[in-house]
Amino acid sequence: MLFTRAPRLAHRLENRNRFSKRTMHRFNKTERPAAPKRTHCALALIGVTAASLALPALAQEDARKDATDVTKAANSALLTELPFDDTSDFDAAHKGFIAPLPTAMITGESGNPIWNPDQYGFIKEGDAAPDTVNPSLWRQSQLINISGLFEVTDGLYQIRNLDLSNMTIVEGDEGITVIDPLVSAETAKVGMDLYYKNRGQKPVKAVIYTHSHVDHYGGVRGVISEDDVTSGKTKIYAPDGFLEAAVAENVMAGTAMSRRASYMYGNLLKSDPKGQVGAGLGTTTSAGTVTLIAPTDIITKTGQKEVIDGLTYDFLMAPGSEAPSEMMWFIEEMKAMESAEDATHTLHNTYSLRGAKIREPLPWSKYLNEALVLWGDKVEVLFAQHHWPTWGNENVTALLKSQRDLYRYINDETLRMVNQGMTMREIAEAFKLPDSLANVWANRGYYGSVYHDVAATYVLYLGWFDGNPATLHALPPVAASKNYVDYMGGADAVIEKAKASYDKGEYRWVAQVLYHVVFADPENQDARNLEADALEQLGYQAESGPWRNFYLTGAQELRDGVQKLPTPDTASPDTVRAMSLDLLFDYLGVRLNSEKVGDAHVVINFDFDQGQKYLVELENGVLNHTEDAAADNPDVTVTLSRETLNNILLQTVTVDGAVEKGDIKIDGDQAKLKDVVSSLDSFNFWFNIVTP
Repeated sequence: MLFTRAPRLAHRLENRNRFSKRTMHRFNKTERPAAPKRTHCALALIGVTAASLALPALAQEDARKDATDVTKAANSALLTELPFDDTSDFDAAHKGFIAPLPTAMITGESGNPIWNPDQYGFIKEGDAAPDTVNPSLWRQSQLINISGLFEVTDGLYQIRNLDLSNMTIVEGDEGITVIDPLVSAETAKVGMDLYYKNRGQKPVKAVIYTHSHVDHYGGVRGVISEDDVTSGKTKIYAPDGFLEAAVAENVMAGTAMSRRASYMYGNLLKSDPKGQVGAGLGTTTSAGTVTLIAPTDIITKTGQKEVIDGLTYDFLMAPGSEAPSEMMWFIEEMKAMESAEDATHTLHNTYSLRGAKIREPLPWSKYLNEALVLWGDKVEVLFAQHHWPTWGNENVTALLKSQRDLYRYINDETLRMVNQGMTMREIAEAFKLPDSLANVWANRGYYGSVYHDVAATYVLYLGWFDGNPATLHALPPVAASKNYVDYMGGADAVIEKAKASYDKGEYRWVAQVLYHVVFADPENQDARNLEADALEQLGYQAESGPWRNFYLTGAQELRDGVQKLPTPDTASPDTVRAMSLDLLFDYLGVRLNSEKVGDAHVVINFDFDQGQKYLVELENGVLNHTEDAAADNPDVTVTLSRETLNNILLQTVTVDGAVEKGDIKIDGDQAKLKDVVSSLDSFNFWFNIVTP
C-alpha cells in the first residue's frame, strides 16, 4: 500500500546546557534570580535546542519544493476521514485564559536567542492547512500555539507554550507549588514573572518534578535557588529513581541522541509552512540554561499521600511508562488529576526516534487503568504537562479510557500478529487501530506514531532479528548499497527508474532505493537531490511532528550538507554534579578507545575527599572500577576532591592547572595516567545521518 497521509507519531526528551560559574553563583545566591545571560546551545534529549531561532542562511534554501499533486490529494483526503467539525479542543485550549505571554524575545547574556514568542506566528487559528502540511498536524499546531497564563480550576494555573512543556502552579495555604519548571531557567523565570504579575507575589513552598525528562525540571533555578532548598524554605518532590534517571538517560549515548534529536525536533529547519511547524507535543524547545536541583522528598509507592502547602496529594507511581521515573497524582481538595505525560492529547512514544530504551505499552495502559480505579469516580479535571486540560468527569474518564486502550491495543495486537509469524515491518505496515480509537483526536500520532510504536513493541519482545537467517548477518550499509546499485545496473539506471516512481508519487520507494545510490556514491548530487525531493513530500504528508522534522531535515542535509552549528552539551554543570562516581567511571569506560590502549594494563587508585576511594583498572581494553577498594601496588595514585574533578570535566580547569594549584596530587607513574586519559575519545556531534 502506498504510504501517503500520515506516518503518525514520535517522541521524547532531555538535554542539558552549559552556563558560566558566575551564572551558577547568581542562581545559588538570589531568592528569585534574574535570567542568566551566558548560555551555550545545548540539550541532550532535545538536540540542538532552538537552533532554528538563529539559523544561518542555507546555501540552497530555494531548493525546497512545493507540494506535488499526489501530496495535495493525500492531505485533502484526510479532511474527509477525521472529525474536523469537532472544535471542542479549541474551546478547551482557550478556557480559563488570563493573560498572553510577553512578546519580547528572551535572550541570554550575549544576546543569544533563547525563546522567540513569535516564531510560530504564521500558524493562525482558523486558517486552512497549507498544501505542504498535513491538515491534522496543522490542527494540532494551531492548538499548541494557543499560549499564555490560564486558570485550570480555582487555585490551579498553567503557563503554556513558553517552552516545549507546560509549567503548572498550585496555590496553597501559604504560597505556591510549581510543577515542572520548563526546559530553561530563563523561560521559567519569565513564566513566574507572568504569574506574579497577574496573581501577586507568593513564596514557592514546593516544586514537584513529574518525571525525569529535562523539559520537566531544567528551569528549576529560574523558580527557586539552591539556598531556598538547603534552608528548608522550599521542598522538592520527585518520583523514586528520578535523579539517577535524569542524569543517566542521555549521558551514555548522549552525543548520538542529541544529534538525532536535532532531526526529531526540527531544530535545523526554518519555522514556516515548508519547514518546522511544531513537534506535536509542543512547538519547540528553548535554548537557555538547563539546571537541576536534587529532590528533598521522594515519592516511593502508589497510595502515598503528602500534604503540600495545605493540599492533599495522592500519588500513583508509573515507572517505565513515558519515562523511567514518573508519577501521577490526584489533588483531593481540587478533584484534579495530574497525568504527567502518560495521558495527553497525542499518542506518545513507546520509542523515541532520537534513540532511547523502548518503553512498555502494557504497564503504561495498566497505570492509566489504575488511575481510573483510584480516582475515576471523583475526578473533575485532568491536567498534564503538555497540551490543554480536560474538564468534567465524563470527559476525563473517556479520555483516560481511550488512552489506556490505545496503549493496550498496541501491545496486544502487535503480539497477536507476532504469533502469526509476521515480522516487524510486516506488522507495522498492516497494523490498524479500530475506528473507535483512531478517530479520537487525542490518540492521533502527533508525537509518537502507530508505525514506530508498533515496531518498537516487536523489538521489545523479540529483538531486532526477524528470524530469517538471510537477515542475520547482512552486509553493512555501504557495502550492501554498492552491491545493490551494481546489481540494478548502476546509479544512472536507478535514478532514471526512481524519477518515474517519483512522478507516480511512490515517495517511500524512491527514498528507499536512492538511499542505496547515495551510500554507494555520496557525491552523486542527482541521487541526493531526488532522494531529498522524495523525503520532502513524505514530510509534507506526515501527521507526526517528529516524522515531518526527520524527513525535512534529511532532505535539507542531502541538498546542503551538514550545517555545523553550536552543539549540545549533554553534561551541564548541574548534571555533572549530580552524577554518581559510578556513573562517571562508567561513562569514561564508554569513551575509552580500546585500539589506542592495546594490551596495556594500568592500575589507578583514586582518593576523593570525604574518604571515598575507587580502584580503576585498565585491562583487556576495558576500564573496570570498584568502590571502596584500593590496590596495594598501583601504577599511580590520584588524590583530589570531587569538586576538582567536576571542574576538570566542565573544562573550567585543566589537569595540569589543577596540579600546579595543588588541587590534585599524583603519586607514581604519571605517564601511565596520561596514557589512559589520552585514550579517551571525544565524540564528534555532527556525524552524518543521511550519507555514509
